Amino acid sequence: MLAWFGLDESAAPGAADRLIADLARDLQARGMRIAGAVQTNHDLGPDCACDMDMQVIGDQTAPVRISQSLGAGASGCRLDTGALEEVVARTAPTLPGAELVIIPKFGRQEAMGRGFYSLIAQAAADGQPVVLYVPRQQRAAFIDFAGDLAVELPPEAVTDWCLGQAAALS
Repeated sequence: MLAWFGLDESAAPGAADRLIADLARDLQARGMRIAGAVQTNHDLGPDCACDMDMQVIGDQTAPVRISQSLGAGASGCRLDTGALEEVVARTAPTLPGAELVIIPKFGRQEAMGRGFYSLIAQAAADGQPVVLYVPRQQRAAFIDFAGDLAVELPPEAVTDWCLGQAAALS
């Protein structure tokens, strides 16, 4: 089962990442066995794009910087795809035994069949519930990917869905 949420245009930048990180902390505090990754953005001021770090859940090593610093005014893609793939590779071995898999988002890389794409597919095929954020721009690609396996949740219902999935597995 795949559950996803979106946010409306009025949401503050980084709101989805904070929701995912808060969800992971809350579920871990409740004793739930979770796998996946969370993203943290670091504001660099009004003229610079934020730095993006990604942390594998439960991994005690330093987060991986997944953004490249392109300088003020740069407009190209600043995602370091090699760093993202490193996070995915470090996340994959944490899946066995997890009650839930949390993925930061189904972004452009996943829409192209890269990034967390295969990991999401594997977790779902193994019967592990997966929850993630899907930006408006990637929703059509996500629906094509997930089909009828996906359920859309309002952001305020994500925690309850996750707890319900864990209870169903018990």
